[in-house]
Amino acid sequence: MRSKTVLLMLVCTLLPAGMAADVADQSPNGFTLRISTIVRAAPPEEVYTRLVHNIGDWWSSEHTYSNDSHNLSLDDKPMGCFCEKLPYGGGVRFAEAVVVMPNKQLVLSGALGPLQKFGTVGTLTIVLHPMHKDTRIEVVYTVGGYLPDGLNTWAAPVDKVLTEQFTRLKNYVETGNPVSPATGAKTPQ
Repeated sequence: MRSKTVLLMLVCTLLPAGMAADVADQSPNGFTLRISTIVRAAPPEEVYTRLVHNIGDWWSSEHTYSNDSHNLSLDDKPMGCFCEKLPYGGGVRFAEAVVVMPNKQLVLSGALGPLQKFGTVGTLTIVLHPMHKDTRIEVVYTVGGYLPDGLNTWAAPVDKVLTEQFTRLKNYVETGNPVSPATGAKTPQ
């Protein structure tokens, strides 16, 4: 029990201030991730606009097939595509919008990134809650399907990548830069 407490304390110190991330549950046939953060001094309308219409400005290029996040697009209408353009007319369809409630909720259905090559399906739910002048973002990503070694082997890596992306969104909305000034890293172009 003590080792779990120490691990939890370590994880909490490594997460950006105000960010809570968790592998809520996992089993060989799937997992659920939960991420929650508060974006300071930004109403849901501003967060939603940057989430959807400026995705290439805050998503990490390291987590794209083209190595350029500006090739990403998110069409916020039912059956809209979270897609990436690739050279020579190619592309990737990560997910499809199944619920669109501007400034409140966005639900995408699809397997993100490397999960596409497995027999998986995922649902990414993003909810924006107004909090005076701030916005609380709650993200739930549920993945199910089959993988010989168990889908639970992907829970922690996917949690790490999604937590990074929503940390970048928070930083981008609050400061105009997706990379935290504390890290000293430059924003990838």
